[in-house]
Amino acid sequence: MTTSTTRHPRVLGMACVAAAGAIQALTFAPGPLPDGALALVQVLMLAILARRQLAAPTLRQALRDGWIFHFACYALGLYWLYVSMHDYGGLSSPLAAAGVLALSGFIALFPAAGGVLARWLAPLAANATPGRRLRAALAFACGFTALEWVRGTLWTGFPWLNIGYAHVDSPYAGWAPVVGVYGIAWLAAFAAAALAALWRPADVPRDPRDGMAAALAIVTALAGWGLSRVEWSRPHGSPLEVRLVQGNIEQSQKFDAGLMEKGLLQHMNQASMPPPAGTPAPQLIILPETVLPVFQDQLDPRAWDLWRRIAEERKATIVMGVPLHRVVDGRDRYTNSAVAFDGNTSVEALRTGELAMRYDKQHLVPWGEFVPPGFHWFVRMLDIPLGDFDRGDVRQPPFDIDGQQLALNICYEDLFGEELLPAIRHGANGEPGASILVNISNLGWFGDTWALRQHLQIGRMRTLETARPMLAATNTGLTVSIDPHGHVLAQAPAMQMTALQTTVQGMTGFTPYVRTGNTTMIGLVAAGLLILLATRRRVAA
Repeated sequence: MTTSTTRHPRVLGMACVAAAGAIQALTFAPGPLPDGALALVQVLMLAILARRQLAAPTLRQALRDGWIFHFACYALGLYWLYVSMHDYGGLSSPLAAAGVLALSGFIALFPAAGGVLARWLAPLAANATPGRRLRAALAFACGFTALEWVRGTLWTGFPWLNIGYAHVDSPYAGWAPVVGVYGIAWLAAFAAAALAALWRPADVPRDPRDGMAAALAIVTALAGWGLSRVEWSRPHGSPLEVRLVQGNIEQSQKFDAGLMEKGLLQHMNQASMPPPAGTPAPQLIILPETVLPVFQDQLDPRAWDLWRRIAEERKATIVMGVPLHRVVDGRDRYTNSAVAFDGNTSVEALRTGELAMRYDKQHLVPWGEFVPPGFHWFVRMLDIPLGDFDRGDVRQPPFDIDGQQLALNICYEDLFGEELLPAIRHGANGEPGASILVNISNLGWFGDTWALRQHLQIGRMRTLETARPMLAATNTGLTVSIDPHGHVLAQAPAMQMTALQTTVQGMTGFTPYVRTGNTTMIGLVAAGLLILLATRRRVAA
């Protein structure tokens, strides 16, 4: 009597691949898995795919398995996009769900193709020699990382759920200041393929050298542990006392004309309140993205005077997210921006947006902040305001606050680690680079979902890469202070109106990653692929 397993081995195999991909989706932030398990589970799940792809009888089957795995991973891991499109964007449930599935299906093609490339360069036969097993692991790591980099850069890029973010608390995290998140993705993919290469059928004799790739993966993990002990930066100047304001304004109310004044007054109250007894007065007060949900020149000048007086009374600098409308060279310019001001700033400067410390967002969100050609019809279906902005310059001067240099980034800009580096490096004329990173976001678009915790993991990776602390002020969470080693020093509870008081020490000094960005790692991956390609026929003979 045949069982369903023997009748449908292909269906069962695809189901296992899909399940492994879905489980990998749980590894990009703690909950439900504990943070200590994320890296191990991620490698184990990817090892299942590596085995399936590298040993696939055809390239078509390798592509199918890779796509199923990554589609399941992205569809579950990015489920929160449904919330923004349906709950706040006004799309019907079927259209919002279709949007998530369509995006997941498209971006799944990239890492899936990386596995296919590896299978073509170095297939893994059951009786493969130890050398070919090592070669297959190298090919999988290089192919996977190369296509992940393409996913993160093509058409402005969408590198969310890069497997490197599962390793913020693993030994591989020590490599972040050297090779960045793509380097960690390479190491994790290599470790997964090394595990896959250990498998042999029962009737094939084992060779002790089959474990060469696995041994190398262990060596790189130990090296990462050693690198994590290196101090890549040193303290700069005096620490800053900071207040991070979390307004917790319901997203459905944020752009409601009848409730805007209420939200603005709430943020004013949070910024103006005196520090608790025994707590130092804040030198810097940071508010989230789009605290002001209209352009600055639409706000009554008397309201700007109130903000200026709050800064004056608190003897502090205020940083806040504001959409700006300015006329530049006779053209209207609209930007999603962050501005800094104190009690000496004029109301006219605030009203016109011509401030000495201003940051204009440079990496805009497709469909949210700019409309790709041919997609205006899709934006018209959404009920999301502020839909088309101009980009800021690649390098914008950090904000000089009491001797510390603050590099601002807005929303998901901290997802693109290499784009933060120009502000950390010295300017063209020797101007100092940033000593502190600051992210202001409004994650209210995604409710109380995994998006908040995933974004925190991304911020922690940026601190590891740059050896700089990061402050994050968000509307609904997670509002945090992260030290240069990726540790969360202080965190406000999500979905609550609160203000987080923290102290931050600026740092100076460049990590290897700050100096070279992704160039080193992508260059090594490209070289590896070229060597594998050049030797493919000789090895196959």
